[in-house]
This record gives sequence, structure tokens and C-alpha cells, in this order.
Amino acid sequence: MDKINLLLVDDEVEFLAPMVKRLKKRNYDVHTATNGKDAIDYIGQNHVDLVVLDVQMPGMSGIETLSEIKRIDPTIGVVMLTGHANIEAAVAGMELGAFDYLMKPMNFDELVYKLQDVYREKQIREDKP
Repeated sequence: MDKINLLLVDDEVEFLAPMVKRLKKRNYDVHTATNGKDAIDYIGQNHVDLVVLDVQMPGMSGIETLSEIKRIDPTIGVVMLTGHANIEAAVAGMELGAFDYLMKPMNFDELVYKLQDVYREKQIREDKP
């Protein structure tokens, strides 16, 4: 199986490093961005299958970033990460095309299952004539 190209977007740098390490062990080709603008720039220049996107970030919010991601490439699968106070934002994200959302702190295995589900759905959509 080819590695899945994953962009992990979160402004909490201490969250990114251990997540990258764990996801790479699961055969993901992981790249990171610490804000929405850098995520959009990366997606504009690289192939990305999946994005794990924090809802609450300074500057460009996760919802604004999601909207731009879907404008650039609607086939990119997105899982939103949110804190308890931002459930409404996560639901709004799903209305904009996010696959699902998880509450922080999330269970790592649950994240991996969601990523597998969204990747399968993406492949099914891309295989349809």
C-alpha cells in the first residue's frame, strides 16, 4: 500500500511532534503546518490526501482554512479537531465538507480509524466514473 499523504494542522507545536511520530509508524507520510495560511500554501504546492485540522487557531481559523482547502481540492478528506467549547464550529466544518470531527484530547486509535474511513471514502469517490 502506498503511503497516505497527510497534513496535520495545529498551532500547538507540542502536540504535533508526538502525533507525527505515531502517524509515521502507521504508514502515513506526515507533514505539518502550524497555521491555516501555511496549510493552504502547502496544499497549493503538494499532493495531499487527508488533513487533520484544528478548529481553533490564531489568524485564519480552522473553518476558514477548511473552506479554502475545499475550494482548492474538494477531494481532500478532512478530520476536524476541536475542544469542548467549539462543537458548533466542528458541526459547521462538517457542513462545509469535513468528514468528521474529534474532541481534544482525542484517542489516537480513534483518530487512525477516522483517517482510514475518510481515506476509503475518498478512494470510492475518486473511482466512480
